[in-house]
This record gives sequence, C-alpha cells and structure tokens, in this order.
Amino acid sequence: MIDLHYWPTPNGHKITLFLEEAGLDFRIIPVDIGKGAQFEPEYLRISPNNKMPAIVDHAPADGGAPISVFESGAILVYLANKTGRFFADDVRGKVHVNEWLMWQMAGLGPMTGQYGHFHVYAPEAIDYARDRYRNEVLRLLGVLDKQLRGRAFITGDEYTIADMACYPWVNPYTKAPLDLSPFPDLLRWHAAIAARPATQRAYALTTQVNPDAGKPMSDEEKKVLFGKR
Repeated sequence: MIDLHYWPTPNGHKITLFLEEAGLDFRIIPVDIGKGAQFEPEYLRISPNNKMPAIVDHAPADGGAPISVFESGAILVYLANKTGRFFADDVRGKVHVNEWLMWQMAGLGPMTGQYGHFHVYAPEAIDYARDRYRNEVLRLLGVLDKQLRGRAFITGDEYTIADMACYPWVNPYTKAPLDLSPFPDLLRWHAAIAARPATQRAYALTTQVNPDAGKPMSDEEKKVLFGKR
C-alpha cells in the first residue's frame, strides 16, 4: 500500500496518473495547501520542502521499513523503478526519459506556474511579468511540439513518466488559457493522453478530494499558499 499525500494540482496529478496506470493500491491523504497542511510537522518529516505531493511506500522492494519520497519527479522515478513500468528498459532509453522529465521539472512546470501566478493569482497586473512568463511558456510548448513530431509520445512509441510529468502542466489555467493552435502535435498528444481511462480516473479524484476545486481562492488561502514561510 502506498500513502499518497495529495492535493489536486498539476504536480499532484502526475502521481495519480502513474498510480492509476500501474494499478497500484494507494490511499490518498489530502494535503489542503490553502489551509497550510503542508506546514504541519508530521508532513514536514516526509516532505521537508513543505511542498506536495509526497508518498510513503509501506511495501518497498527491499522488504524493509517504509520508504518516503518527496518531489514529484523523484516519486515518478521511484514508482517506475518499483514497478518496472513506464521507464525505458535500456540505459540509453532511460537517459532520454530522464532528460524530458528533468526538462519538465526545471522548465515547463516552474515557468507555467509563474505564468499562472501572474495571470490568475497576483493581486495586481504586472505587464512585464505576464509577458515574460507567457513568452517562455509558449517557447517551451514549441519545444515540446517539435519533439512530438513523428512520435506518439515524448520519447517514442511508449508512454512514460516523461509524458505523465508534462501532461498536467499543458494549459492548466482555465482562467488564463493559452492558444495552443500553433502546436498541432502537442494537441494530438494531449488529446490521446486525456482519452486514456487511467487519466480520467486520476482527474476524477479532483472533486472527490477537493469539492471546491475551480472556485476562486480566498485572500486567506492566497496568504497561506504564497506568503507563509
């Protein structure tokens, strides 16, 4: 059994995508980031950076004590190694998957997050910041679109953790949508993943865990999420 400390955000969705695809037994432990659950001492013991998600694997492959893992990319690699799925079988293939996983962790995720912050959550409109992050996100989506030309998935014919990492970060802000029409291969890939039954099960968890998903954040929630140290 895997305990998934989760809230329905793009980084949270990465892990439910994997767990649903792999058919692993898991239990969701909600981490309400708007109420500051990520700062609770018990949670900080497994996720010292006070970010979500994190997991605790109560049945690790070595048969030893439970293993906790924080950081969504590290969790995906751990789960891929545990199950032997959604990761390449050979050294060169693993390098390729890792490249695109790190690309998402270092680029697509952070830049899209900043785009969302300044277009959706910031208390005032700052044109420089809005333009800066919009342009960078569009550049990154162009990189991904080019990579997907002639490929079913990011690294080839097989669905991998690189796809699971990138998918939730493509145009996640309904209040600040991007025009993706210049990226036909990206749209094709995104639609194919959206149609997977495991993807639909993963995203169905959103309102089960947070019935208020999609509603505007309160000022107090923004203060906790963006201001607490």
